[in-house]
Amino acid sequence: MITRRRLFTSVAATALLSWVTPTLADRSFKVIDLAGRELKFAAPPKRIILLEARDLLTMSLLHPDPASLVVGWAAVDRIDSEQLQTRLLNGHSVSVVGKQTPDTVSLEGLISLSPDLVVTTAFMTPDGDSNPMVERLMQLGIQVAYSDAASNSANSGAASDPAAELEASMRMWGALLNTTAKAERFIAFFDGELTRIVSLVKDKPPVTTYLEVQSTVDDCCWAAGRKVWGDLLALAGGQPLPGVTAPWFQQLSLEYVLATPHDVYIASGGGWASGSRPAIGPGLDPKLGREGLQRLVEGRTGFSQLPSVRHRRVYGIWTGLISNLPLNVLFVALAAKWLHPAETASLDPEAILDAINKDFAAFPIEAPLWASI
Repeated sequence: MITRRRLFTSVAATALLSWVTPTLADRSFKVIDLAGRELKFAAPPKRIILLEARDLLTMSLLHPDPASLVVGWAAVDRIDSEQLQTRLLNGHSVSVVGKQTPDTVSLEGLISLSPDLVVTTAFMTPDGDSNPMVERLMQLGIQVAYSDAASNSANSGAASDPAAELEASMRMWGALLNTTAKAERFIAFFDGELTRIVSLVKDKPPVTTYLEVQSTVDDCCWAAGRKVWGDLLALAGGQPLPGVTAPWFQQLSLEYVLATPHDVYIASGGGWASGSRPAIGPGLDPKLGREGLQRLVEGRTGFSQLPSVRHRRVYGIWTGLISNLPLNVLFVALAAKWLHPAETASLDPEAILDAINKDFAAFPIEAPLWASI
């Protein structure tokens, strides 16, 4: 009887093991990053380094406490909101491994944190897998994923596809965070809103717009380029100044801006309002954003005479609406309303933000994210 019982126990244990083993194996998965590289993981990463700190915002739309998985980050100032930075950290201590340029990142500093994944961008580690830091990390068995493959020095011939990039980003993060279903829901939400906005303005003549990536009184005039910002502007029924040829951004002369007719001026501001940028960002006083816009048009020589200023078609956005892919839909909605007010009367950007906060965000992204005068 004892022998039979032991035999039964042994067989049951073997059967249980044979059932559990495939389940554990099923934790392995593949990820396609935004550089088109396929990565294989044995299990979801638990010690992540972000070389672009803004990625924590994207993570927070899919995971209830993403900073619990992050051991290091760089380019923290590019979050451009002290309030949002604090909320995203959610009380966790994350080591700073670099500032806003590649030369500030130390390979030794990354390795010391024992990461199982380093998420980077084309800017922070140029040359892809040929980058010496990327090569060394991979040799050590540390996975490297790209959350952004765009570069201002890239050929500007082909237009980017914001919807496709958002889809690729969400699918990558959904797989990494084991939240694929929520990622698909966000993709459906984003696509639905974007399709609705574009349908309202697609047959209208594009409105010439001076869209600025860095708006300060004493450093004019950094225009948004043809790719990324420019592609989003096109979806909203706009077009940049004809002299803009660079993919991401380009400094134009003040004389050129003053001499080139345009209907709408959209400035950019942020939580770090150094250099007299308009103070526009999560949790800031809306009055400060409006005052910052007023300083721009009053403090720059000749700006008060621009048609966009005389007709009071002057607006400002938080830079995060462009730099964070999931929030691009908000920029397109806003720009469409500003450029084509009659056709887009039914659009409600605040409702879009409310839906993001209610259905996806672990931590609410608070207004003001835009301003006008």
